[in-house]
Amino acid sequence: MSKFEKGHRGGPGRPRGSRNAGNRLLDRLAADGAEAVVKKMIETALEGDVRAAEVLLKRAWTQPRGRAVEIELPPVKAAADLVPAHAAVVAAVGAGTLTPDEGSALSSILEAQRRAIEVVALEERVRALEAEMARPPQ
Repeated sequence: MSKFEKGHRGGPGRPRGSRNAGNRLLDRLAADGAEAVVKKMIETALEGDVRAAEVLLKRAWTQPRGRAVEIELPPVKAAADLVPAHAAVVAAVGAGTLTPDEGSALSSILEAQRRAIEVVALEERVRALEAEMARPPQ
C-alpha cells in the first residue's frame, strides 16, 4: 500500500478542539486581563464614552432574533384560501405593521402550509384511484 492511497489518511492528526501553544497563551492572557478590561470599559462608559457604553450594552443585552407578530389572517383550509392570506401579509408589510423580513417569514410558513395541503389532496386522489383500480371490472 502506498503512503497516500486514496481513502487512507497518513495519521490521526490533531485531536478535535486542541489549540496550539500561541492560542493557549492568548487564552491565558485574556482570562487574566478580562476582568480588568471590563471594569475599565464600565468606568469609561460611565464617564460618557458612548462607544464603550454601546459595546457593553451589545454584549450584555443581545438583540432579539424575532418577535411575535399580530396579524389577522383568514382561515386556511384549502389551497385557494392562501391567496387572501398572502394578500393580508402583503398589505401588512405595505402598511408597516410587519417588516419585510417578517412578511417573508410569514409567507414561507403559508407556503409550507400550501405544500402540506397539496400532499393531503394528492394522497386522497391516489387512494381514490387505487380503490377504483381494485374494483373488479363490470
